[in-house]
Amino acid sequence: MPPLIFLALAGAGCYAGYKLFSKLIEQAQTPSHSETERIRREAHAAAERKAAGTRNLGELELDQKSGVYRPRNAPNS
Repeated sequence: MPPLIFLALAGAGCYAGYKLFSKLIEQAQTPSHSETERIRREAHAAAERKAAGTRNLGELELDQKSGVYRPRNAPNS
């Protein structure tokens, strides 16, 4: 009879460990509330930037020294 009790306790312990382990794995795979909120804020900010459009820099000219295009300076009038 004692081996049967031991096997029942060992089985219950294994089952409890399995449930705990599966719960921890599920929790690790789902993003937390703060992570979800951060992703939502970043998506909202990206949508606002896209809606704002691009800035009009006017005509660009190549800076020969640096090899970069820069806005053309307006002549002093």
